[in-house]
Amino acid sequence: MAGTPPRSEWLEKVHFGQFVTRQWLLGRGVSLHALDNALKSGKLEALARGVVARPGVAITWEAAVASLDRLLPEPVYVGGLSALAEAGLGHYLDVSESLHLYSPARAPAWLGKLPLQTRFVWHNTARLWDMQALLAADSLRRHSLSKNTGWMMASPEQAFMEVLSGVPNVVSFEHADNLMQGMSALSPRRLDVLLRASRHIQVKRLFFFFADRYGYAWRKRLDPEHYDLGSGKRSIVAGGKLDRTYLITVPRSFHGSE
Repeated sequence: MAGTPPRSEWLEKVHFGQFVTRQWLLGRGVSLHALDNALKSGKLEALARGVVARPGVAITWEAAVASLDRLLPEPVYVGGLSALAEAGLGHYLDVSESLHLYSPARAPAWLGKLPLQTRFVWHNTARLWDMQALLAADSLRRHSLSKNTGWMMASPEQAFMEVLSGVPNVVSFEHADNLMQGMSALSPRRLDVLLRASRHIQVKRLFFFFADRYGYAWRKRLDPEHYDLGSGKRSIVAGGKLDRTYLITVPRSFHGSE
């Protein structure tokens, strides 16, 4: 087909150890005929319907994240519990088995069908972050896989806030409290930007609730009145105790304001 790059050239778009979609390749000038021939000749292999990769190279979770970030129209990054675990601040999580990914984009239908060891847990960030403000916060750290590709991971400050968005249905109060015990060295500057970028009222109230319990030095640099914490009471734990400072219900075993 006229206009199709030579095979040796277009195959380089499929990085070893990563994957792409057929649609992604077709959108970059590769003909359907050339793509089918590459699959028939073994130059490419199908991982799932519409997803292809170079054969013979195992795909790690890092390469999978880099592939997703390359393929989707919005950023994809490792966040929440997985980012805390990678930073040595997490508990009870093996990132090689379960990986928490965050993105404004929807999870592609084929993601759960890939023959990978890692199980991906997808979190949509539309209600959590103003993505433009988040990208300006210097809170996503890029890790290089090669000269042209890499994957992104949330900073501990950002990841902890992402964990709080799952309290108490996904993450218990006790687990979140345990995580806060390792947060003594957070950056108040980054926290300030993230609190302004957050759209999630519960996350911000819970953040200050846990921060007040430990009184780390960075807490003194943050004034709750400088952020939008919403209004009115929020029921987080059914049958819990109302914390009168942040107007959220918490487990009775936790000491909020009377």
